[in-house]
Amino acid sequence: MINQIFVEREIENHHRVKSILKSFPSSTPIYIDKYGELFNKKKQNFRVQKSFPNLILASKNGKHILQVPKSFGIGSSYNFYFSHMYNCLYDCDYCFLQGMYSSADFVLFVNYDKFENEIRQKMEELKGESVTFFSGYDCDSLAFEKISGFVEHFLPVFEELPNALLELRTKSIQLQPLVSKSPIENCVIAYSLMPHIIAKQIDRKAPSIEKRINVMEKLSKKGWQIGLRFDPLIFGKDWKAMYSNLFSDIFQSVPKKSIHSFTFGPLRFPKEMFKSLIKLNPESKLLSGPLTLRGTKMTYKAEVEFEMINFCTDLIKSYAPEALAFNCSGDF
Repeated sequence: MINQIFVEREIENHHRVKSILKSFPSSTPIYIDKYGELFNKKKQNFRVQKSFPNLILASKNGKHILQVPKSFGIGSSYNFYFSHMYNCLYDCDYCFLQGMYSSADFVLFVNYDKFENEIRQKMEELKGESVTFFSGYDCDSLAFEKISGFVEHFLPVFEELPNALLELRTKSIQLQPLVSKSPIENCVIAYSLMPHIIAKQIDRKAPSIEKRINVMEKLSKKGWQIGLRFDPLIFGKDWKAMYSNLFSDIFQSVPKKSIHSFTFGPLRFPKEMFKSLIKLNPESKLLSGPLTLRGTKMTYKAEVEFEMINFCTDLIKSYAPEALAFNCSGDF
């Protein structure tokens, strides 16, 4: 999976770097000054690198916690996101990362203490307020867990911050460390979902929807809160029947009491990013589908988007309270 490992010199003695390198005993790390030397190089081929990605271990500088758009949230008064990693193990047709970054290499920021400190500072600033911290938008929160130990580190942090909610967005079927720990009330394991047939075509390298639902069932039985993320909604032939079947499959396995929230978001791309995605994936049926330019974004026609969100919102009311539904149409 990993082609070569690069390590920033300033963190070569970091305990997390040493631990990660033990997972790759046959790989000799190459030391560099800054991760940007590789990651930000121009004229890289994202598609070629995706088959043989490097792992770059780095230290994140600057702001570690960023505010999300006003239109994005799942009920808290304040909403932020943080990215301990850039790029994802999976290779989905609609992934904005391939249009955002020129490199498909994985960058893992090992200085978790800096993220933790900013989260604690933010909670001190907003004392008494409800705050959500979203993880899993520049990567998958759980897919790299065996190497990163990200969730293992941050669950105890949020356990000490009862007014802070942690959302772990994922498509992974990774169960550890969740099944070996007692669930905490202020953590939501949020799964990206779409109809089975569509996922088989465009969720490349990601676990099947069947496997994701199976993991959701196991975690719900353990006591974890589950988030259902239908983002993006995909339009196509028989889409209403497919989403109806998907919701039925989910709620046959996952009890209503375990659902924290469910969100809907339209398929959308910034105009320039869409141009990059088309160049990288010229044969993609999804990207060549019925998309149109609305403002600065390529997306479905307004009436299509409206119909899909309304249909799915109305449909899911038969399974869970409408108060748990959120329309997350903003971009990070």
